[in-house]
Amino acid sequence: MITFKEHESVVYTDAEGNMIDTFVVYDTDAKTGLTHINHMDMLVPLNQLQLHPKSLESNHVPVRDAFSFEILKKLKAKYTDHDVELKAKIITKPAMAIYSYSKAS
Repeated sequence: MITFKEHESVVYTDAEGNMIDTFVVYDTDAKTGLTHINHMDMLVPLNQLQLHPKSLESNHVPVRDAFSFEILKKLKAKYTDHDVELKAKIITKPAMAIYSYSKAS
């Protein structure tokens, strides 16, 4: 069974046949056979993935290099902070405001 490792560049083929360049977020799960990819934060079966053709070339710089690692680390931190801020705003903001009307005397 072919499996994909974290940060590998892959090509995902969706149900319509569109081929999308993306990368693996987490290694292929041995129990389920699903791979977590970056595109739309999806878990996909192995038959919808293939190793990116440029990954096979000797001059391809994989996502595992130090520069890419730092970029991904900063993006992850940015979106984690953004999610925390967004959740805090949602929690502190009431879902519905209640107004009461009083008769003028």
